[in-house]
Amino acid sequence: MTNDKCNMENDMVITSSSNERLKHARRVRDGREPGLIFVEGERLIEECLQSGLKLTACFHAPDPNPRAQKIIAQMARLDCPLYPATRAALDTVSDTVSAQGLIAIAERPESVFDQTLPARDDVAPLIVCLDRAQDPGNFGTIVRTAEAAGASGVVATKGSVDAFSPKTLRSSMGSAFRLPLVSGLEQEELLSRVRAAKLRVVATAASGEMVYSDYNWRRPTMVIFGAEASGLGLELLERCDERLRIPLRAPVESLNVAAAAAAVLFEAARQRAKNRETGRQ
Repeated sequence: MTNDKCNMENDMVITSSSNERLKHARRVRDGREPGLIFVEGERLIEECLQSGLKLTACFHAPDPNPRAQKIIAQMARLDCPLYPATRAALDTVSDTVSAQGLIAIAERPESVFDQTLPARDDVAPLIVCLDRAQDPGNFGTIVRTAEAAGASGVVATKGSVDAFSPKTLRSSMGSAFRLPLVSGLEQEELLSRVRAAKLRVVATAASGEMVYSDYNWRRPTMVIFGAEASGLGLELLERCDERLRIPLRAPVESLNVAAAAAAVLFEAARQRAKNRETGRQ
C-alpha cells in the first residue's frame, strides 16, 4: 500500500483488546449498535464493497496478504478509516473460530417492502417470507438461494433472527447486500401489504393440499417458510391461498427449512424460465 493515510495509520498498531475502537467493533458484532453491521473476511468485504455499502471502519492485521492489501487500498481510496491491529487484538473481536485478519464496519442496508415488488427478469414478483426464522445459518442460506433462484426479495416477520448478524451474513455470502431484505414485519402488516399488491400467498406444509411443483409459480406470489422447530403458525397457515407439500419417501417426515426452500424456489425458477422462453418465441 502506498497511500499516505495507510502508511500513517500503520505506525499506530492497536495492541490492546480494551482499545475503544475495538470495544465499539464488538458492540457492532453483538448487534448493540443499531444502523451498523459487522463484516468479516476478504470475500464478504469484497461483496460489501461491490454493493456500494458505506464503510465506517476497517481493522486489519499488520501483515495483510496480497488480496487483503488490495481490499485495504480500495477502502483507503473510499476514505474508510483504517486501523491495523495485532492478531491477538483482532482475535478478541473476530466472530469466527480463526480470525481472518480483516474486519469492516459498514452502514446497515435498509429496504422497504415496496422494493421487493419489482420482478426480476421480466417475470412476476416472487417474494420469499421467513416467519420467525431462528437459525442464522438457515436464514442466510435461504437469502442466497432466493437470489440464485430469481426471487425479487426476502421479508422476515418479527421474531426472526437478525438478517445482518455476522453468521447470517456469512451464510448469505453477499446476497443480503444485493437482494431487497425487509425485517421485523408484523404478520398483519405483511399480509395487508401483500394483499394490496395483489400477490398470492402460499406456504409449505406437510398437510398441504397441492404438490409444490403443481403450483403456477409464474403468478405474483409470496411463499412463506416457517420456523425451524415449530413450522408455520396455524393462524397464518389458514390465511394462505394455497398450502403446498413436498412429497417425501417414508420414513422421512420433513426437510430442513433451507432444503425445503431450495426445492421450492428452484421449481419456481424452472417454471419462470420456461415462461420467459415462451415469451420470446
